[in-house]
Amino acid sequence: MSKIKVTPEEFKLFSQYILDISGIAITVGKEYLLETRLNPLLAKYQCNSYADLIKKSKFGFNKELEGEIIDAISTNETYFFRDKSPFKLLQHKILPDLIDKRSKKSIGKPTIKIWSAANSTGQELYSLAMTMIEMGITIDKYNIRLLGTDISDAAIAKASYGVYNKFEVARGLEPVRLNRFFQPKEDKYKVKDELRAMVQFKKMNLMKPFIGIGKFDIILCRNVMIYFTTEDRRRIYSNISKVMEPDGYLLIGSTESLVNDTDHFASFRYLNSVFYQFKG
Repeated sequence: MSKIKVTPEEFKLFSQYILDISGIAITVGKEYLLETRLNPLLAKYQCNSYADLIKKSKFGFNKELEGEIIDAISTNETYFFRDKSPFKLLQHKILPDLIDKRSKKSIGKPTIKIWSAANSTGQELYSLAMTMIEMGITIDKYNIRLLGTDISDAAIAKASYGVYNKFEVARGLEPVRLNRFFQPKEDKYKVKDELRAMVQFKKMNLMKPFIGIGKFDIILCRNVMIYFTTEDRRRIYSNISKVMEPDGYLLIGSTESLVNDTDHFASFRYLNSVFYQFKG
């Protein structure tokens, strides 16, 4: 099937539908993105137009199609130790300070709870787990809960499986870490059990209420808010504030800002990186 063009009316309908089911805002001018990502689904479901595809998703009996649309639209652009600076910040400032605070309060093993929101295919959370192990923060010494969430079923499945191809491990992973934390699996690499045992992944839509996930000492919500409207960003940051410990830490993308989205947090700078904590 040749590439089918989306009409202005179809784009308006589809962008609203995607916003409704995922919170992802696709603005005018990004018709090419919708066409590129969704054209394979037109062929798979034998649709002659994007209007047909949206009808099948909204009113058809195949509930998997909605998930496939979300999987296709979700960027899932990530790599190990992305941007590097946040992981140095965690290693040299945030984690040592947190360990010190939790050790003073704890009788027995201190508890460390970290959430990677919009975790994509797992590289961010595995990078964090590697950093912690290298610092001696392991499950035999600490109660560790590392949670990674994403709206995409495909992304969560890949993260849970923990298998990456040569291109994916080449992006951000030094050979010493590849050898230390991964084992060859045919022509790919699988995370070792030591790493996999520290993390858990689950599907979660940031536009829905944050029910049953508990509270966290550190929340990473990096490079995802650009896909939401200002109103939705405000709602999400408000919900984040409710699941962060009073002395917890929030990390966002290096090019992102909280200025117009929330007044819950104050910014702090360390090692050329910025992190956020509750005001006062």
